[in-house]
Amino acid sequence: MTAIHPAAGATSSNAGDRLADRLARLLPAAGLAAATVPVEATDPIGLFAAAQEAGVEAALWLRPTEGFALVGVGRAWAAEGEGPGRFHDAEAAWRALVRDARLDGDAPALLGGLGFSGRRPAADDPWGPFGPSSLVLPELLLTIRDGVATVTGAALGPVDPRALERRWDVLVARARELTPPAAGMVARPVFAPLRTDREQPSRPAWHRLVGTMAGAVGRGRLDKVVLARRVDLRSPVELDVPNALRRLAASAPESTIYAFRRDGRTFLGATPERLVRVEGRKFRTAAVAGTIRRGADPAEDEALGRELLASEKDREEHAIVVAAIREGLAPIAETLVIAPAPVVMTLRHVQHLATEIAGTLPDAAGLLVLGERLHPTPAVGGAPREAALAMIDEHEGFDRGWYAGPIGWLGADGDGELCVALRCGIVDRTRATLFAGCGIVADSDPAKEWEESRIKLRAVVAALGIPEDEA
Repeated sequence: MTAIHPAAGATSSNAGDRLADRLARLLPAAGLAAATVPVEATDPIGLFAAAQEAGVEAALWLRPTEGFALVGVGRAWAAEGEGPGRFHDAEAAWRALVRDARLDGDAPALLGGLGFSGRRPAADDPWGPFGPSSLVLPELLLTIRDGVATVTGAALGPVDPRALERRWDVLVARARELTPPAAGMVARPVFAPLRTDREQPSRPAWHRLVGTMAGAVGRGRLDKVVLARRVDLRSPVELDVPNALRRLAASAPESTIYAFRRDGRTFLGATPERLVRVEGRKFRTAAVAGTIRRGADPAEDEALGRELLASEKDREEHAIVVAAIREGLAPIAETLVIAPAPVVMTLRHVQHLATEIAGTLPDAAGLLVLGERLHPTPAVGGAPREAALAMIDEHEGFDRGWYAGPIGWLGADGDGELCVALRCGIVDRTRATLFAGCGIVADSDPAKEWEESRIKLRAVVAALGIPEDEA
């Protein structure tokens, strides 16, 4: 990887000729060329909205409480493997691409997802445009970190840098028009009533399946298995994706807000769960499992948190996840530090048990190497892993696609982050397909698990419109 550093103290008020000039100096290149310049900050959701309006492939990654955002527009390159080897194949292809890349400024990054199973979805499935996995190198990448904004232009082969620059200018101008004033940044209330078209499994089937899976755990076949629901909703008006993203960012600022747009469909959500974060040789992850609702006031919240910490069922479910992460990382970690006890993670609609885990690697093993070892954790699959996944395949009745799979970003320097795609759904004009799951152990109660899944669906439903039972 050839790096060309800008002159000390160089600044710019806009991408202007500077991005085009820098990229032009690197082209023509046999492989990847990328240049980064400072720009004025642009609202990330506004830029995503502008790309959506233009019919362009786009990705959003937003951590409101950390002041960190990525917005990718267009596609210069992608790693789109399938099956069990998709992590390794993507890691190898990306390293090969950046090895001889010509980079001026900060490194470019991939954004996307690796899918829950890596199976190719049917063409008519809502997941069809997303494929089994897809990590995309955008042509234009906005990065906002600690109040500093940059744009990276990336190209492979013959590209007109001026056209890329003009595209950026047009998108930024439209993003400003689509962004509400700072004083009115909170999203508008949504009045579209959402009607349920289909639920998989149905409520009677859910009760039967929870009983079957709890019985398998009780007989010792499994320690835990995660059963998911798919809910298809429709609206009388077209669903407003940018507004939904603003509502998610306002209601769940401690979560990661994400959106990936492919062929007119958007996969979006607000996940509380990080799979792994890598910075050099250091990594961080967390075990998140065990759920209870929020209270009506602080006193009830605190009481419910104590109930969650004391729940044998939830502590058992949580301990299984911690053990699996320890088992997966111990063989490759130089150091591994696990918090001695879980704490309560409080979100807008639910509370979870969470245990922080950190460590170092003997070398830069790579984000996707760690992701492959961790996915799927028992929090989204079960334990033992293969037996739980076999039961899911046999009984769940739908393709999870990217739901509960790793999503995130990966830089050319190996740093990056993967989260678990939770609290999510696919939006396609007037239709939405949402997903939620529950961990099943021996003493799971079907009615309580159904209610837990409804609570988990609430955040995305509320962002999109009004639930059927409130319309």
